[in-house]
Amino acid sequence: MPRKGMRNLFFSPKTSSSSISHYPSPSRIGLSTPGRSFSDSVMERAVENAESIIMKWNPDTSTFAKVTSLFYENRREARDFIKCVNDLQKAMHLVVTEDSSSEQLVRSQNLMQIAMKRLQKEFYQILSMNRAQLDPESVSARSSRASTRSSTSDYEDDDGPEDEIRIADDSISEVEHASTIVMADLRLIAECMISSGYGKECVKIYNIIRKSIVDEGIYRLGVERMSSSQIHKMDWDVLEIKIKSWLNAVKIAVKTLFNGERILCDHVFAASDSIRESCFTEISKEGATLLFGFPEIVAKSSKKSPEKVFRTLDMYTAISEHWPEIESIFAFESTSAVRSQALTSLIKLGESVRTLLTEFESSIQKDTSKSPVAGGGVHPLMLHVMTCLSLLADYSNVLADILVDSPPPSKSSLPEYYFDTSDSDESPAPSISLRFAWLILVLLCKLDGKVKHYKDACLSYLFLANNLQHVLSRVRTSNLKYLLGDEWISKHEVKVKQFAANYERLGWDHVIKSLPEDPTAVISPEEVKERFKRFNAAFEQACRKQSLCVVPDSKLRDEIKPSIARKIVPVYREFYNTHRRTLGRERNFAILVRFTPDDIGNYLSDLFFGTVDSGGSSLPSHSRPSRSD
Repeated sequence: MPRKGMRNLFFSPKTSSSSISHYPSPSRIGLSTPGRSFSDSVMERAVENAESIIMKWNPDTSTFAKVTSLFYENRREARDFIKCVNDLQKAMHLVVTEDSSSEQLVRSQNLMQIAMKRLQKEFYQILSMNRAQLDPESVSARSSRASTRSSTSDYEDDDGPEDEIRIADDSISEVEHASTIVMADLRLIAECMISSGYGKECVKIYNIIRKSIVDEGIYRLGVERMSSSQIHKMDWDVLEIKIKSWLNAVKIAVKTLFNGERILCDHVFAASDSIRESCFTEISKEGATLLFGFPEIVAKSSKKSPEKVFRTLDMYTAISEHWPEIESIFAFESTSAVRSQALTSLIKLGESVRTLLTEFESSIQKDTSKSPVAGGGVHPLMLHVMTCLSLLADYSNVLADILVDSPPPSKSSLPEYYFDTSDSDESPAPSISLRFAWLILVLLCKLDGKVKHYKDACLSYLFLANNLQHVLSRVRTSNLKYLLGDEWISKHEVKVKQFAANYERLGWDHVIKSLPEDPTAVISPEEVKERFKRFNAAFEQACRKQSLCVVPDSKLRDEIKPSIARKIVPVYREFYNTHRRTLGRERNFAILVRFTPDDIGNYLSDLFFGTVDSGGSSLPSHSRPSRSD
């Protein structure tokens, strides 16, 4: 008997000798004729059953079969086709084990080749014509709703062709519904071809079509192959757009594209672990390696500058958050290169973040601005650094992971009050908390050095109060409060109050001292005149000097103004009420008594907005006192 072209049809574990039990006994099929073996009878019956349906769908002999899809035209007949092919394959297995010289093997092999050609055509058509139903998103959604059931058992049942619809809930979408049916068809064909020795042809078709879909998906997500030199020459604005695109791409690629392909591959080739591994590797490895390789190139090749730390952290976070899924989807040994690439990018991004943080600290220390901020306001360096630190605090968990092996700042260089009291040998402050406290300390030390640019001592204290208050404000309204702790905040609030008190003392004490210690004491009219003149001059000078001062923080502003008012207004009110009548007959009364107590409060309430005009020699009164007041 000719053996040329004969395939090894019997490697599938599903086609063991136990398959014989599926066939009726000789007595039931009337095979008692002398000279005819049981295997010959089984083969003859299988050939007769298979020949009619296989030849009907032979595209070489039937125009109808050439232009019509078996699975699309009649799924019940498709099920019968597969069953006949499986029966034929089992019969061939039986014959070859009992009588390898049987002439029926040649006829069976010819029929099998025709059937496999038909199934190849069907497999290709289903894959190519059902892209919407096999879209990774549809497959992922279908997988989350429906349990995987053996397609062979579906088709071996004697129920109707719509049985597989029952796999999913009634509530699934039409696309997911269709996806369930298409996946069952593909699995049925794949298992039949593999068990018949035609797995190579099946896999080739599958890989070509599905790899093109994965590659197209990666392209549509904006992921492109880039060299280190391209990244290095790229403007940051352009590179940032590409990073944003990658961040969106990695989320979709991991959760939908690769996850869907893995689910589809596992389902279609459930009969063979080695085939589903090789198929998924062939389909996904190139695209996944390209996707996860981008961050490494950026980390190694982009120009380093502190503002890039946030996008670098975003990429690190994206890989870190998706790492469990990456490990699961690419768990095969043959996809270890994908896992390795993702891990390498994670490591390089971490190294880049550490470098950028070092450069960020260095940029604070190297700030050379010498111009004092008008009105003792918040320094631009403070605004920039605290904005960055507030944003960095949102990445505290990621930074803790990145900095876990980095040595903390030297304790000897950090004043104790910069840390929470929990920082002890028994309960040390977390490394990430120390890192943020250190950066704020570096910033405050730098701002302390800029005080020398103020010629007015009271303004320098207001500058310190404003800037430290800005630190506290940003800490309270960001995740920094959890990193630094309540006691850190409380201790720095005390420092703000100390700076504000020094400002009040230097800026307003001379006004307070212009009034007598006992405002109700009996003094001569001349001394009353002198005291009013002295107070007018001191208050005008103070208001004129402080009129351009600013306190941007409303909370601090509402603490300083009442504090000054409490020191001046009550004393002046007592002095005013006690002695104004003494000067009631003076012709220049309005010049001697320029302010009522309410005027004082009104002028103080206008301070610290930096908008009061101080160009004149005197202040306009809110209301002039009269002799009869």
